Amino acid sequence: MKLQFYLRFHTEFGQSLWLTGNTDELGNDDLARALPMEYLDSEFWTTTIEVDKKSLPKNGFHYKYFLRTKEGDLVVEWGHDRIIEQFRKDLNEITAIDTWNHAGEYENSFFTAPFTRVLLKYPGTKLKAKPSKNFTHIFKLKAPLLRKNEVVCLLGGNDVLRHWNEADPVLLSKDGDWWSVKIDMTGNGLPVAYKYGVYNTKENSFVLYEKGDNRLIHDDAEKNKVTVLNDGFVHLPNDAWKGAGVAIPVFSLRTKTSFGVGEFTDIKLLVDWAKETSLSLIQILPINDTIATHSWLDSYPYAAISAFALHPLYINLSKVAGKKHADKVSALKKKQKQLNALPAVDYEEVMSFKIAMLKELYEEMGKDCFDSEDYAEFFEGNKHWLQPYAAFSFFRDKYGSSHFEQWKTNAYYDKEEIDRLFSTKSSVQKAVRYYCFVQFHLHLQLKDAADYAHKKGIVLKGDIPIGIYRHGCDAWVAPGLYNMNEQAGAPPDDFTAVGQNWEFPTYNWKQMQEDGFGWWKQRFEQMSNYFDAFRIDHILGFFRIWTIPAHAVQGIMGRFVPCLPIHFVEFGENGIWFDDQRFCKPFITDTVLTEVLGNEYAETVRSQFLSPNKFSGYDLLPEFSTQRQVEAYFSTLPESSCNEKLKQGLYDLISNVIFFEQEGSRGQEFHFRISMEKTTSFKYLIPHLQHKLKDLYVNYFFRRQDDFWKKEAMHKLPHLKNATNMLVCGEDLGMVPHCVPEVMKQLGILSLEIQRMPKDINKEFFHPNDAPYLSVITPSTHDMSTIRGWWEENRERTQRFYNHALGQWGDAPYFCESWVNRAIVLQHLYSPAMWSIFMMQDVLGMSESLRRENPHEERINNPAIAKHYWQYRMHISLEDLIREKEFNKELGEYVENSNR
Repeated sequence: MKLQFYLRFHTEFGQSLWLTGNTDELGNDDLARALPMEYLDSEFWTTTIEVDKKSLPKNGFHYKYFLRTKEGDLVVEWGHDRIIEQFRKDLNEITAIDTWNHAGEYENSFFTAPFTRVLLKYPGTKLKAKPSKNFTHIFKLKAPLLRKNEVVCLLGGNDVLRHWNEADPVLLSKDGDWWSVKIDMTGNGLPVAYKYGVYNTKENSFVLYEKGDNRLIHDDAEKNKVTVLNDGFVHLPNDAWKGAGVAIPVFSLRTKTSFGVGEFTDIKLLVDWAKETSLSLIQILPINDTIATHSWLDSYPYAAISAFALHPLYINLSKVAGKKHADKVSALKKKQKQLNALPAVDYEEVMSFKIAMLKELYEEMGKDCFDSEDYAEFFEGNKHWLQPYAAFSFFRDKYGSSHFEQWKTNAYYDKEEIDRLFSTKSSVQKAVRYYCFVQFHLHLQLKDAADYAHKKGIVLKGDIPIGIYRHGCDAWVAPGLYNMNEQAGAPPDDFTAVGQNWEFPTYNWKQMQEDGFGWWKQRFEQMSNYFDAFRIDHILGFFRIWTIPAHAVQGIMGRFVPCLPIHFVEFGENGIWFDDQRFCKPFITDTVLTEVLGNEYAETVRSQFLSPNKFSGYDLLPEFSTQRQVEAYFSTLPESSCNEKLKQGLYDLISNVIFFEQEGSRGQEFHFRISMEKTTSFKYLIPHLQHKLKDLYVNYFFRRQDDFWKKEAMHKLPHLKNATNMLVCGEDLGMVPHCVPEVMKQLGILSLEIQRMPKDINKEFFHPNDAPYLSVITPSTHDMSTIRGWWEENRERTQRFYNHALGQWGDAPYFCESWVNRAIVLQHLYSPAMWSIFMMQDVLGMSESLRRENPHEERINNPAIAKHYWQYRMHISLEDLIREKEFNKELGEYVENSNR
């Protein structure tokens, strides 16, 4: 059989198109063995293959196209649903006329999990008319945004296409994601113009034509041949769908039945409230296990010891116990009431009681659990992470530390040895399986909440942290996937003048690519059990990650990796005389000491930590030459404001450089220290040299890296996005390279837009009306103050916002009154963004009676505090909130009106 492929695609010089599929002729999905296509004209590329009919799978074979750029990079089209079938036994030829499926097409978003699982379920339409047995053409396309009782119809300029008779169009039927119809075009004049439209089957009326020019069929109708026209998407408005949601950490939920902290079972009540207020999405923070120290430090949700395991903090004890063991949990009623009455989460107390009760329940219920079919299925499906996690947790508790390199045994992961822990002969099998028991019940409770949300028409959106915990299970099992000698963080911003050091190891992307990003694919697969969409925390890290050397404490000591360095010869080319001592060593003089430390501490530092050098300045003593050495020294001293001032002053002196030398470059390659102009080292350079360095600095950070970083992202993100059908949203805040919006748009990844953090450096505030459609817009996030808290932070800025962003006259209210809060929320609801998502605190801020009295108690996290206690909890229970009928009705009306 002859198979001929035509692809509509306009290429540029040097580009080529290729065809791959799951047959020998198409390379069996190996891109290296794909079939090259030939340029036909400005509209089409084509290729032809001959196949044995008998070799074709009964259900057809899959194929897809990819583009090879002139630089050699590959861009694979989106989707996995191109199929060639042997439609009839008498066929000798099939021609496929295809339209490239660009990942960034808006319509592709509507075929992701939130819409196919929950929001746009469409049963299809059964048509009475049977397709022709001797059909010659198949018309196929997708139309995700039809309303109830609407179907796709087809009209054209010949008899079989009804001569454009809108009263009697050809109706298409829906099969899966595709609308299609099979037509016998024999005896009808070709070529012919045609167009799709929308038809209402209940009213038996034609609704409208698609937009744009007529489509054309050039291919003649021939016996023993079928032409398949894959026409892509119907040309109808594709940016009309809008949704709104609420964001809140699970630990922040409050119900009358929870145990001092929000639990997975509480999500159901949140779903009920969301349904009542016409919200269609619930967004939560990471919910993975973070138990590393058994202290409140573990409240940080982005430092998970496992990228797969769920946190026992969120388990509902009564649900685990069931009726049979309810008496055990009932004994904790007094403690539960006490913890539930607290204004914030007492992490250590909650965990202490929950862990103790879980161990009691395990003794009573463990055997029955492990004998169940449900557990057996759970274990087999999650064995790849569950066994290592259980073993890691066992050794962590046995040795009192998650620092596996310090364990007396099993400091290095050995799969065979871990398997033996689970054998019936193992003396510790029961102790190790306890952690599996807890994970199984967490899975049941979260899955039950997710299923409930779906039944109510609510989408769940999760959160994927950018890094892994250095002393966690993932690093123990596969340290080669991470750069353990590096620290991830963020450069200085409005929140932290010295940057952030998250202390996570960075990813070894080269190693991860070797197995096709297997770890990421497993992570997405596990997440998809519960979530329909997810937020990629710090998506900029997939372009380049802010990397801090192990000897540094502050983020300001980092640089972007990968990054094109400044080569030694560039200094001369730019009129700069390179001075290693002046540029790369901490610049310390008596004047600098006074500026940094003041007269009170300058002499102490001069006498205890420095030695004079031959440049009329000072060098740090070798034992204090790095920030980690300084940190270690002061950790042995009593805590005091004096010692803290000295430590921070020494940190500032160590970071007072212009360049960092590239390790291993032998003095040939260098990287600028971020915020160079704010250093005293730069301050005391001559103006001419300052000007030259500024020009090179701008080139380094904002020009030379862009194409390089784009390629880095395109080597990772397409593979990761292709591995899941969840809707992918990126947190693209901070120092955003110019290439980021382009890449996210190309891949159909939703951006994050925040009113007080405009991406345009020439604007003080971002206006919601300017949001791109493929975006999530929000007035605040968990890393910021709420609307009300922000309102009180800077009076001058608030006044400008009041007059310019809100368009109000006169003086701004001193406090953020409910009508102001409401106006800001409504601005976001009416933006053109696909999603507007609000923190629960900002939603409640619209009501004078429901809002918390002190807005500064509502902040979830402050990035400026390295060891922040994450303990915010709603001040009102969900049961009481659901009873606020007037408020809920008003909110629901706002949401519904904004989506019309």
